Amino acid sequence: MEIPAIVGAGFVVIGVGIGIGQIGKGAMEAIGRQPEAYGKIQTAMLIAAALVEGIGFAALFAV
Repeated sequence: MEIPAIVGAGFVVIGVGIGIGQIGKGAMEAIGRQPEAYGKIQTAMLIAAALVEGIGFAALFAV
């Protein structure tokens, strides 16, 4: 692998980490405000995190 590809892969990993962190933060805030909607919020959070991670994998394979 060349240096630009390694740097690009690092940016992908950082971006995915930030994205999943923001999803988790938003979900925890939402659960704190509406604890009775825990199941729906958790399901939406897991789906969103999986989509972000999938896009991250695709970006890593493109590098």
